[in-house]
Amino acid sequence: MTEREELFARIRAVQKNLAEASEGRYPVPRLIAVTKTHPVEMILPLREAGVLDIGENRVQEMMEKLPALQSGAPAENFRLHLIGRLQTNKVKYIIKDVHLIQSVDRMKLAREIDRRAQQAERRVPVLLQLSPVGEPQKGGLPMADAEAFLREAARLPGLEVRGLMAVMPLTDGGAEAQQWLTELFRGMRQTFERLRDLAIEGIHMEELSMGMSGDYLLAARCGATMVRVGSAIFGPRGSAHNG
Repeated sequence: MTEREELFARIRAVQKNLAEASEGRYPVPRLIAVTKTHPVEMILPLREAGVLDIGENRVQEMMEKLPALQSGAPAENFRLHLIGRLQTNKVKYIIKDVHLIQSVDRMKLAREIDRRAQQAERRVPVLLQLSPVGEPQKGGLPMADAEAFLREAARLPGLEVRGLMAVMPLTDGGAEAQQWLTELFRGMRQTFERLRDLAIEGIHMEELSMGMSGDYLLAARCGATMVRVGSAIFGPRGSAHNG
């Protein structure tokens, strides 16, 4: 089997697993292929598999890949998701091209995105990143601060808040850890539904991005609308964070 055939087989397996894990209770989550550290020649075949949503962690790497990833017809161009922590001074580089910024976790960043978006005459879709257990190295706003943040962000005309994102803690995979993760995923879904039901004007609570290669099935069972999968598609290289 060629590398391309292996890639397609892994994608089909992930998509099949997602469909089965959703069990009809929730819609099947959209697959975000985490392409960080992978060269363009490994990413382009994703088009043939119908996977156009891709996630990058670093602005510089995203911009280096961008010309090749958006060189086809508009319907074939990849939709770039920024899933890593974003510095305010890097916003200007991606504001015209990013499809969704998933890692907005502080108001200073939200305001800078708003400012740059208005300059670019667009509304930029973003997700509010929450921290289920308060791991500072992964970013994320405390869960208790989500509502206040959304109400303030709703007043920023350059932002279109589309939902929530979370990066779950790594675990040893044991039964107790799985139960703990299940509770965290369910807690995120409950928070998502609570904030959605508030119907805050200007906030479109539609997306819940959670789950990576090691736990995406659990995330699907608990109501994720997006999963960020890297190593389960490309192999273990570069899979430590957000995929």
